[in-house]
Amino acid sequence: MATLVSKIGRRLLPIAKRFDRNEKGSAAVEFGIVAIPFFACFFAIIEVGLVFFAGQTLETAVADASRLILTGQAQSQSFQLADFKNQICTTAVQTLFLCTNIAVDVRPATSFGTADFSMPVNNTTHMLDTSSFGYNATQPCDIVVVRVIYEWPTFVRGLGLDMASAASSTHKHILMSTAAFRNEPYGGSWC
Repeated sequence: MATLVSKIGRRLLPIAKRFDRNEKGSAAVEFGIVAIPFFACFFAIIEVGLVFFAGQTLETAVADASRLILTGQAQSQSFQLADFKNQICTTAVQTLFLCTNIAVDVRPATSFGTADFSMPVNNTTHMLDTSSFGYNATQPCDIVVVRVIYEWPTFVRGLGLDMASAASSTHKHILMSTAAFRNEPYGGSWC
C-alpha cells in the first residue's frame, strides 16, 4: 500500500510543481474572492443614494403642497384628500413614487407642543398603520400638521446591508415627510 501511495505521489508531484509556478488566472481568482463584497457595497451605496434622493424629493413635494394650505388656496378650492395627494404627485414625485401608495394626513393641532409628529405605528404589531390618516379642513390661523408616508422598496438585502425599516412588514424603507405651520390670516381675518 505504501508503494502505491508513493507511486501516485511521484506522478502528482510534477503536476503540483507546475501549478506552484504558474500564476496565470490568479487575477481572476482574486477578483472572484473580492467581487461579491465589492458589488454588495457598490449596490448598497447606490441604494442609500436613491433613498436619500427619494426622501428629499418627498420633502420638497410636501413643502410645496403644504404651501397651498398655508396660504388658503387649498381651502378656497375645497381640497379633499385626493386633491392634496394629486398636488403632491404632480411634482417630480410621480417619476419616483407610485402615487397610489402615498399616505397623507392633514390635521389641525391646538399647539405646536401637542402636535403629533410621530410615525403611526400600531402598538400591538409594531407595524406601520396609516388607517387613521385623513384630510381635515383647516381655518385661517390654525396650526396644521401634514404627514406624508411612502414605503420605499429596498433591493440590497444580503450581508447585513438591508435598509428596510423595522415598522415595515415587507422589505421597505419608510420615508416620512412632516410639515408643521400656522396658516396665514387669509380672507381678512387676524390671528
